Amino acid sequence: MFSGVFNLPWWGDVAAALLLTHVTIVAVTVFLHRHQAHRALDLHPVVSHFFRLWLWLTTGMVTREWAAVHRKHHAKCETPEDPHSPQVLGINRVLWLGVFLYVKEARNAETIERYGHGTPDDWLERHVYSRFQVTGLTLMGATDIVVFGLVPGMLILLTQIVWIPFWAAGVINGIGHYWGYRNWSTPDASTNIVPLGLLIGGEELHNNHHAYPTSAKLSMKWYEFDIGWFYIRLLEAVRMARVKHTAPTLRLVAAKPAVDPQTLQAIIACRYAVLAQYGRSLRRVYREELAKLRRLAPHDALELQRVESWLDRDERMLREQERTRLAELLPKSHVLQTMYAMRRELAAVWGRSTATREQLVAQLQDWCRRAETSEIKPLAEFSRQLRSYA
Repeated sequence: MFSGVFNLPWWGDVAAALLLTHVTIVAVTVFLHRHQAHRALDLHPVVSHFFRLWLWLTTGMVTREWAAVHRKHHAKCETPEDPHSPQVLGINRVLWLGVFLYVKEARNAETIERYGHGTPDDWLERHVYSRFQVTGLTLMGATDIVVFGLVPGMLILLTQIVWIPFWAAGVINGIGHYWGYRNWSTPDASTNIVPLGLLIGGEELHNNHHAYPTSAKLSMKWYEFDIGWFYIRLLEAVRMARVKHTAPTLRLVAAKPAVDPQTLQAIIACRYAVLAQYGRSLRRVYREELAKLRRLAPHDALELQRVESWLDRDERMLREQERTRLAELLPKSHVLQTMYAMRRELAAVWGRSTATREQLVAQLQDWCRRAETSEIKPLAEFSRQLRSYA
């Protein structure tokens, strides 16, 4: 039986398979996702075309289709129009059959027309990559067999074929919207699966991505590592890439007497960081109110214990019974009810697309005035800090 050009031991074949699939993952996260779908960075034409060629050989995916399906996912996230939401379709269907959901949506001409703009449309794309998708996989399979031998080559090809459908279409689209930790209270169910984005090129940091989708860097906390960003920085160092966007960071100045347009701009740009800070204040109030109720009304305290995880979530992500229960229980604590209502008002600022900048500044000024006269110490402290955002 043919043993291939490199007659490797079994562990050598495993290492080769992992290396080859890792290149594919880098192509997906750097080229398809951050460069094509979100325009977070520019790539040198040589790098861009290498990734296109590699993806044709290893996955058969068409750039325009991938970008269109992903952009629609962001536009319609967690709704019946989302191509692959486990909140709508169920975790098992997305995790194990995610690739079929992708293929189904990629065949939707309306999706491709509406969301596939700006992707490569040259001669190679039209006449080779999009027309002969199976040909690339066939060439890669033949190469694997020649290089590694018949059996190892076929197994390596099989690994390459299933790697992205399982990890990207299944795990990221499934578990990444179902289970994990959240840094940001986004209006969807996105999660960070693990803090070390190594296995899937940094895509494990999915909640970070949904908070700041145009950021070329997916790691946000000191304990997170995005290997995709590491490769982008390497490409930048040799002038083969240029980063266009990263997540904004808050800059603090001396607290202003009142909110001004610059403060408004900072709050809107860093809205998830603002909500995260407010969430810490809200949890502090919750603990204080719960301790007070345990002394004065133990039964009320017991009931309020059930709502802690709902307080800092976007209302759109609460089920109807959860919203109803929250409305019933919050009046047991006037302070907690006020904090929750003020959070809703603050989050509505960047949702009022019809309001002028002057109107939004006036609304924020009124919000700060009421917060600082509320006699709720954490709320007043948060408001004063808000006036220092720049």
